[in-house]
Amino acid sequence: MHEIFVNMNNWFQAMGVQGLALNSCIESFFLIPPPDFLLIAMDLAKPEKALYYATICTLASALGGAIGYFIGLFGGRPVFNFLFRKNADKLDAVEKLYQEYGSFAVFFSAFTPIPYKIFTIGSGILEMNFWKFFFVSVLGRGARFYLVSLVLMFFGAAVKQYIELVIAAVSILIIIFCIIVYKKRHSFIKKSE
Repeated sequence: MHEIFVNMNNWFQAMGVQGLALNSCIESFFLIPPPDFLLIAMDLAKPEKALYYATICTLASALGGAIGYFIGLFGGRPVFNFLFRKNADKLDAVEKLYQEYGSFAVFFSAFTPIPYKIFTIGSGILEMNFWKFFFVSVLGRGARFYLVSLVLMFFGAAVKQYIELVIAAVSILIIIFCIIVYKKRHSFIKKSE
C-alpha cells in the first residue's frame, strides 16, 4: 500500500501545480495521499511561491469537499459504507460530533489530521447547510495549508521534519479555543433564557 501511495505522490508531483490541485481536490473525498507531502516539496523547492501553492491547495480542497458533500447528499449511507468499508462506523461518530459541535466539527476535520473526506461525505448525508459547510471547509483547509506554507517559507528545510508536530500543536490550541468559545456561548444562551 505504501508503494502505491508513493507512486501516486510521484505522479501528482510530475504534474506540478495541476497535480497539486488535483491531489488536493480528490483527497477531499477519496482515499489518496494527502496533498501536504506535495505542498511541502513544492514550498521547499520554490519558497517564493509558497502562498500561491497554499491558495491552490485551499481552493482545490474546498472544491473537492463540495464534491464529497454532494456524493454524501445524493449517494447517502450506501456510498459512504462502500468507500469507507473499514470505517463505516465512523459516520456515527461524525454525527455525534455534529450534534455536539456543529460546524466546528467540519473545521476541526479540515484543519487537523482527522480524515476530512469522512466529514465531507458525512456532511452531505447529514444534510448540513451547504454554505456553512463550504465556509468552514475553506477556513479550515486554508488555515492548514497556509500554516504549512508560511512555516516552510520562513524556516525552510530545517523545520520540515517538525511540520506535523507544528500542525498538531496548533490544532490542539485551536480545538481548545473553539471548545471554550462553544461552551461559553451555550452557557450564555442558557443564562439569557
